[in-house]
Amino acid sequence: MRKLRNNELGRISVDEFKQSNKTPIIVVLDNIRSLNNVGSVFRTSDAFLIEKIYLCGITATPPNKEIHKTALGATESVDWEHVEDTVELIQKLKDSKIKVLSIEQADNSTMLNDFSVEEHQKYAVVFGNEVKGVQQKVVSASDVCIEIPQLGTKHSLNISVSCGVVLWDLFTKIRK
Repeated sequence: MRKLRNNELGRISVDEFKQSNKTPIIVVLDNIRSLNNVGSVFRTSDAFLIEKIYLCGITATPPNKEIHKTALGATESVDWEHVEDTVELIQKLKDSKIKVLSIEQADNSTMLNDFSVEEHQKYAVVFGNEVKGVQQKVVSASDVCIEIPQLGTKHSLNISVSCGVVLWDLFTKIRK
């Protein structure tokens, strides 16, 4: 077995990415403080052909040297937009028939492994602040709360890790 070189991976260009059929998922970042986390979400979103990222509230936007450090150019491929008010965005998404999933520990949440995707349904996945999580008013406005099962002693995962876990799970369920 031999590791492949970057030029052997057969990756698409930014233009090809923009023209490709996207996974029907929108990522919403609700007041993310860490620029490295923002960059990581861009990179993960690029990997899974995510349709768009909304950067809400205090979440920093490209161009930014710290975001670029972890995004590695994904800010050029993945569409994004800054929106000040997350709750207003959630309502607009719901009005467009997009199902909104907040990734949060909440009463009556659905465990990620138990969540089933609906055919022809577009989803918006909300990830929250590193300390406070998804705002309660955003959780309340969401259609569903999804919780990542955790069996250890800690009660949370880093937002970029949560994003990777959730997007991979939804990607595999949608692309079956």
